Amino acid sequence: MSNGSSITEFLLLAFMDTRELQLLHFWLFLAIYLAALLGNGLIITAIACDHRLHTPMYFFLLNLSVLDLGSISTTLPKSMANSLWDNRAISYMGCAAQVFLFFFLIPAEFYVLTIMAYDRYVAICKPLHYGTLLGSRACVHMAAAAWGTGFLHAVLHTANTFSLPLCKGNAVDQFFCEIPQILKLSCSDTYLREAGLVVVTVCGAFGCFVFILLSYVQIFRAVLRMPSEQRQHKAFSTCLPHLAVVSLFISTGVFAYLKPPSISSPPLDVVFAVVYSVVPPTLNPLIYSMRNQELKDALRKLVTGWFSAAISCLHSSAADSQCTS
Repeated sequence: MSNGSSITEFLLLAFMDTRELQLLHFWLFLAIYLAALLGNGLIITAIACDHRLHTPMYFFLLNLSVLDLGSISTTLPKSMANSLWDNRAISYMGCAAQVFLFFFLIPAEFYVLTIMAYDRYVAICKPLHYGTLLGSRACVHMAAAAWGTGFLHAVLHTANTFSLPLCKGNAVDQFFCEIPQILKLSCSDTYLREAGLVVVTVCGAFGCFVFILLSYVQIFRAVLRMPSEQRQHKAFSTCLPHLAVVSLFISTGVFAYLKPPSISSPPLDVVFAVVYSVVPPTLNPLIYSMRNQELKDALRKLVTGWFSAAISCLHSSAADSQCTS
C-alpha cells in the first residue's frame, strides 16, 4: 500500500478469539452503553422538563450529557457490532468519521467541564456577580465556544491524519479508530505534523486542567470559611465529583496520547482507551445525580410521572376492553 488512498478499510482490534468470549464482550459493552444512554438521557430530560433546573450549572450539565451520549455512541456500537458478527472491519470513511466525531466531542466535553468549574467558582467565590458573569447570553456564548472549538479540533486532526501516506498495513490496535494507532501505520516523517498537533491539543487540555485546579483551590478556600456546615457539605458534594471526573479524564487521556512507544502494548492501550472514552460518559450521570438533591428530586418526579402515566394508560386500556366485551 503506497498511500492512504489505496486502503479501503481498516481492521480494528479483536477483543476475544473464541466465539463465546466475543459474545461476552458484546453483552458487556451493550450493558455499559445502555447504562450511559439511560443515565444521560434521564438527565437531559429532567433538566429540559423541570423549570427549577433552568440555571447555568444545569445548562452546562445538559451540554455535558449530550456530549457524553455522542462520544460513547461514536466508539461502542461499531465495536459491539464487530463482536456480534465476528468481524473486525471498518470502512475507510467510517474510520475517518469516528476520528472526526471523537475529536469533535471529546475536546468539547473537556471545555464544558472547564466552564463548569468556572461556573462553580463564580457561584461560590463571587456570588454577587453571578448573574452578571453567567447570564443567559454569556452561558450560550461559552457553550457555543466549547462546541465550536471541538469542531475546529476535529477538522484539523481528521484532515491531517487522513492526508498521511499509510504503508504499514491496515490493522489498528484499538477497538475504535484512535489517532495514535493510525499514526503507527504511516510510512513517512509527515506523521510528525499530526503528532505535533496532538501535543498542542494535549497541552491545551492540560492548561484547562490547571485552570480547573486553580479554580477549585479558590473554591475550597472559600468553602472552608463558610460558617454553615450544611453549606460546606453542599459545596463539597457538588465540586468533588466534578474534580474526580476531570482528573480521571485528563490523566488517562494524556497518557494514552503521549505515552512513550517503549511502554505501548495493545492490552494497556485498550485499558486507557476504555477509561478515558467509556468510563466518564457512563459514570457522569451517577456522579452528578448521586450527591445533587435538586437533580435527584427532578429525576424522581420525572420517573414517578412516567409510572403514573403508564398506570393510567393501563387502567384506561382495561376499562375500554371491559366496555367492549
